[in-house]
Amino acid sequence: MIGSPGNNSFRPPRWLRGRHVQTILPGLPFRRARVERRALPLLSSSEELLLDCGDGVKLQAFHSSPAKRGREPGKKLAVLLHGWEGSADSLYLLSFAQSLFALGIEVVRLNLRDHGATHHLNREIFHSCRLPEVVGAVRALAARFDHLPMVLAGFSLGGNFMLRVAADAEAKHLPIERVLAVSPVLDPAVTMETLERGPSVYHTYFVRKWSRSLAKKALAWPGVFDFNEVLSTRSLREMTRLLVHSHTDYSSMGDYLAGYAITGNRLTTLAAPATLVTSLDDPIIHHADLSRLARVPQLNIVTTERGGHCGFIESLGGSNWIDAQTAKWLSRNPDS
Repeated sequence: MIGSPGNNSFRPPRWLRGRHVQTILPGLPFRRARVERRALPLLSSSEELLLDCGDGVKLQAFHSSPAKRGREPGKKLAVLLHGWEGSADSLYLLSFAQSLFALGIEVVRLNLRDHGATHHLNREIFHSCRLPEVVGAVRALAARFDHLPMVLAGFSLGGNFMLRVAADAEAKHLPIERVLAVSPVLDPAVTMETLERGPSVYHTYFVRKWSRSLAKKALAWPGVFDFNEVLSTRSLREMTRLLVHSHTDYSSMGDYLAGYAITGNRLTTLAAPATLVTSLDDPIIHHADLSRLARVPQLNIVTTERGGHCGFIESLGGSNWIDAQTAKWLSRNPDS
């Protein structure tokens, strides 16, 4: 189903209704202690995995099993993916992971290439069209967990990746039961323009984070990379153009951005029911692009009036509205 009516159950107090408050406040450092305290059962059960994703690529993940807490092993596996320049320890991901863990689900938090402390694992740099290795990670997890039914969930770019995984040709051979994408990137070219035209805080944030990541990559591979030209610019568009030209097979930045868009017919091959959750006031992802998604029965779109980008917080505590909705979304019949 697509085009479902807006969800009115997210009703933050007046002081938390602003879209920039919803976007920025959840990730501020003062919330980390609260989120980590709530996620302590998950974190204390966490075990690092290095996944063979094919073609020599390794990705890092962290597995938390209810069995480590003296409970029955989970009968379902959730694979979670953070957003661009986030990590498996991003607050929104930890909070969501704990909600799943509390339901008795096996939880794996996956790091994309060059995210978290993984710049040393693979020589080539990360870019958003590296879908085969994320498919490979899901395939490796399916084999490791004896084909437990899988839930794929991601935030922002991670949500975009998980929807593309479920639409990939290999997905029909994987035990994917459901997909959840929160505030996913829809059309990267539009997102780029939105970042350029919107409040500078977001553009500056991503330039700074990406620059730091590239510096870490250069340190991890001495003598291999020269990012001086890239790091000298403070333009996200120019950084992208330079890196696409030097480190991808795409002939233009436009082709690259289109390569990971999920608009058009990209989601017509979804192998499992997918729920896409986004707010109409997201300052980074333009909700008008929702109308450009494929009309397919497998895709259900849930919109809220407020929530910002990956926000959806109702208080300063360690959980949010997305966490509270998780059990409801997962309890639905997979064919609904």
